[in-house]
Amino acid sequence: MTDHGEEDIKVRLRERQGTGARYDSPAAPARELLWARRGTAYFARHLNALSDSDLDAPSRVPGWSRRHVVAHVGYHARSLARLVEAARNGVTQEKLAEPENQIEDVEFGATLPGHALRYLFLHSEVHLNVEWRDLHEAGWNTSVRTLDSDIVPIRNTPWLRAREIWLRTLDLDNGGTSADFPQGFVLMLESAI
Repeated sequence: MTDHGEEDIKVRLRERQGTGARYDSPAAPARELLWARRGTAYFARHLNALSDSDLDAPSRVPGWSRRHVVAHVGYHARSLARLVEAARNGVTQEKLAEPENQIEDVEFGATLPGHALRYLFLHSEVHLNVEWRDLHEAGWNTSVRTLDSDIVPIRNTPWLRAREIWLRTLDLDNGGTSADFPQGFVLMLESAI
């Protein structure tokens, strides 16, 4: 399909969705966002295939159960959402709104009941996606200092999420395979190694 044809499809879709719908900024890294969103759906399918008792089984990460993997994935999304939110608000440093209430320790997260772990994953994924959708063009071109004092270009957050979510799906050890990875993603992953 030509670029013109794709643009026509986008215009018609936006007309159907109405004025209240949210869209990614044209400055957003569309390919990496697509990989992150598809990876999230892939992870969700594998997580949903596990019963609560299945979460207690070991993952592919030495010393981690599947619970640890799910907690890590949720906390990773939360952290990225805070970075993107800081960029959206013109802030250059990641902050915790209520540090005493923001326990993001994977060991602690692994002790949560199954339904709470699933909620952590779902809520953090939605929050991150909303922050990406609401980020303006200038925000995509900024960098934010993390709680650990690392500097992260916001444009890299979709790639960071895509890489984490696809690889952590394999760590669940319930049928995920790198053969399911998008081809362009695999090429970028290989070049990053």
